[in-house]
Amino acid sequence: MTIKALGYIGVQSSNVDDWSSFATGLLGMQAVDSGGAVRTFRMDDRKQRLVVTGADNDGLGFLGWEVEDHAALEAMAARLDRHGVAVRRGTRALAVERRVADLIVFTDPNGHHVEIFHSPEIASDPFVPGRPISGFKTGPYGMGHAVLNVTNIDQAVPFYRDILGFSVTDYGLKPFPLYFFHVNGRHHSFAMVGSGKQSFHHFMVELHSLDDVGQGYDLAQLEDGRIAYTLGRHTNDHMTSFYAHTPSKFFVEYGWGAQVIDPQSWQPFETHDGPSLWGHERLYMAEEQRTRLREMRLDAARRGIRAPNPANCAWLDAAIAAE
Repeated sequence: MTIKALGYIGVQSSNVDDWSSFATGLLGMQAVDSGGAVRTFRMDDRKQRLVVTGADNDGLGFLGWEVEDHAALEAMAARLDRHGVAVRRGTRALAVERRVADLIVFTDPNGHHVEIFHSPEIASDPFVPGRPISGFKTGPYGMGHAVLNVTNIDQAVPFYRDILGFSVTDYGLKPFPLYFFHVNGRHHSFAMVGSGKQSFHHFMVELHSLDDVGQGYDLAQLEDGRIAYTLGRHTNDHMTSFYAHTPSKFFVEYGWGAQVIDPQSWQPFETHDGPSLWGHERLYMAEEQRTRLREMRLDAARRGIRAPNPANCAWLDAAIAAE
């Protein structure tokens, strides 16, 4: 019944038309469906990965988590029911809309809409990116990752860890509690910030080439106010990325080069080095907040904190160590 990947994300937006140019022209996704108030996009051989639905409110619509098969889905539904979580079977119409064989739906302790599914539909035609890119790192690692602001992290952590079976990768406790979770070799497919508010902070897509990210950064800089975080590198997953403002008032992280972990041997730990080794200047923040985060980066530099190189394959690192 183990959840194995983040399969898809649904977004609510009052600017669905703007999403079409953003998702294809900047991110490089392929537009699939533009009927009515819904826009859907591909990233790989799946028929859809991102669903944008017209709404009065902007933010997260739903997160879709994938399990192996029907038996795993039934086991997860039974587990949620035993823990008192109200689970609904997705209708046939909803399964068709999500392009999956079957699914269940429920809400997490902070009111976020969650779906678990199995057997996504695979497209017969190849993925055609919206702009020239080498492609997205998906496959067994899923679509990418999602990060939520939550009002009650003390309820949310045991829900995702103990009921849904997510594993803690690492965590920080200051200035807000921040937990990163993995469900496969991706450093984190999910994270939560105990900021005291409920909102969608960002989702991340990872590219196969650093040049894809750099060229995207150039394109984003052509649009006034599009950049939210400048180019930088994270301390925990070693991702080199920038963040862009989306048409729905949250962020997308556009990155390359995150480490791949070994889920079987990984041990969670508390982080103390701040979120970024360098860069990631948060242009949307007040100067006081930016100064505090900048000082954390400069302190990491003074202490010689570096990401290992190569930093993207736990198996390779282990093989080299064995030699």
